[in-house]
Amino acid sequence: MSRPSRVFGLPLLSLGLTLLVSTPLQAQEAQTFRAAKQDLVKLYQSHPSTFYCGCNIKFSGKKMAPDWESCGYLPRKQANRAARIEWEHVVPAWEFGHQLQCWQEGGRKNCGKSAEFNKMEGDMHNLFPAIGEVNGDRANYRFSDWNGKPNQYGKCQMLVDFKEQRVQPPKGPVRGQIARAYLYMGEQYGLRLAAQQRKLFEAWDRQYPADRWECERNRRIGKLQGNTNPFIEKQCQ
Repeated sequence: MSRPSRVFGLPLLSLGLTLLVSTPLQAQEAQTFRAAKQDLVKLYQSHPSTFYCGCNIKFSGKKMAPDWESCGYLPRKQANRAARIEWEHVVPAWEFGHQLQCWQEGGRKNCGKSAEFNKMEGDMHNLFPAIGEVNGDRANYRFSDWNGKPNQYGKCQMLVDFKEQRVQPPKGPVRGQIARAYLYMGEQYGLRLAAQQRKLFEAWDRQYPADRWECERNRRIGKLQGNTNPFIEKQCQ
């Protein structure tokens, strides 16, 4: 696969990162991706719905699986992967990781030793339960809107353009959540959004305001992680 288009701009300055993350997160031990997934499984038991496609989630202990019939989902190619839930980084690990020295020296595996990367990778404000196949197809592609006709996953309105390496998410609350996750990650960790991307996310933020679940999710993550997403917070007051 060819290297995806960059969403962010210049690499982070370590000093800038240190200053920007001086938040309540520092009052506790950094959240890891593994711990975040465990907390999120419990959190989503009260809202068992997949991101992007809106399928019901079936729980079997700690395991989660999408109910295809509940949303009319049809696998595009990988039925086995589509039968499980994966935790989607709305801002992909590649996007924030490649700006760190650890990634440049050895990729994602090498960044496992980095406290900076682990904090970003485990930030629950950027993690959502998605059908595994959709999560895999989205890869690191940028979000966009070109009025394409979704026809890849049955009734699921997600559309992936593999040739152009872009994704058109369903219209509605999902776009607002994507926007606020991106805006949050940019502010929290000093990541730079390309001007065109920022304009798109600011438009989605206005067009698709936070609903009751997004407000509740933000509140509960705040208790678990130690900080809330201010872009959600201001819409929930």
